[in-house]
Amino acid sequence: IFIGGGTPSLFSGTAIGTLLQGIRDRLAVATDAEITLEANPGAVDARHFAGYHAAGINRLSIGVQSFDATHLQLLGRIHTPEQARQAVAIATDAGFDNINLDLMYGLPEQDPQQALSDLAQALELAPQHLSWYQLTIEPNTRFYHQPPPTPDEELLWEMQQQGQEFLHTAGYIQYEVSAYAQHGKESGHNLNYWTFGDYLAIGAGAHAKLSTESGVIRYSRERHPQAYMQHSGERINLRQLTADDLQLEFMMNAMRLTQGVAVSLFEQRTGLDVDCLCRGIAQAQELGLLERNTERLRPTPNGRAFLNELLLLFDPA
Repeated sequence: IFIGGGTPSLFSGTAIGTLLQGIRDRLAVATDAEITLEANPGAVDARHFAGYHAAGINRLSIGVQSFDATHLQLLGRIHTPEQARQAVAIATDAGFDNINLDLMYGLPEQDPQQALSDLAQALELAPQHLSWYQLTIEPNTRFYHQPPPTPDEELLWEMQQQGQEFLHTAGYIQYEVSAYAQHGKESGHNLNYWTFGDYLAIGAGAHAKLSTESGVIRYSRERHPQAYMQHSGERINLRQLTADDLQLEFMMNAMRLTQGVAVSLFEQRTGLDVDCLCRGIAQAQELGLLERNTERLRPTPNGRAFLNELLLLFDPA
C-alpha cells in the first residue's frame, strides 16, 4: 500500500488508521505488507508520526529534495533543511526503521560539490533508502514557463558519477536508475511498478494497471477532489494496452532495474511471446546496451546510462 499526495502527512494518525481499516475490510492485506506514507517535512507533527506507526504504517517516504536552503527556496519548498532533519528524527523516535528520503540533483545553479553535500547530509541521517534523481522540468509549472539556469550535460554527468560512487562506498545498493537501498530495504511498491505488476487506483488522481481476462488495462480517477467525490466509483481514461503498448511499457519499467528481469516475466505479465522483442534485443546487444541469456534481460551499465536510447529500440512508432 502506498499513500501518496498531495500531502497525506497533514492527516492525523487516527484518520490514516481509518483509511487502512477500510482497505483491510475490503481487501486481503498480507501481514507483512509494505505500507508507505509520503511525508512533507514542512507538514510534520510528532504526534502524527507516532499515530501513523500505531495505525500500521511501516515505511515513510520524506520529500527532502535538498539540504540547501537556497535550492529549497528556488524549488518553492516550504520546509527548511533543519525541518527535514527534524522530520527524520521524529520518525525514528516514533519507531520507524524503514525510511526513504527523496533528493534531487541538477538543481538551478547547483554544482557537483553541492550535490555531493546533499548526499552526505542525507547519509548522516542513516536512511534505509534513498531516491536520488535528476530534476526534470514538468509542463504547467513555473520552471516550464520561466526556465531557470540548470547544470549542463557535462556537469550532470559528473554529479551522477560522483554521487553513485559516493553511495556505493557508503554501502547503498543501486538497484534501479534512481533508487539506492541498504540490503533488504528495496522499495516493494516500486519493484511492483518496475516489474510491470498490477495496482489499484484509490483516491483523487490515482492511476491503475490491471491484468484482466481480456488483456491489460490502464485507468485513472478524477484529479480534482470535488470531482472525485462526485464520481468516486468511475474510471476515466480507460484503455486496453495493445501488443505494441505492452512491449514498450514492459521494457520502460523493467530496464530501469540494475539486474533486469527474468525472460519468463515478460510472457507472464504481457501474455506475449518474448520472440516479439528479438529485433530490439539484437540491436541493443549490438550497441552494448543490453545483455541477454536464456533466463534474464539486463541493461548494461551503458544501457542504464543511455536508457532513452535503449528504449527507443523497442518503440514501434
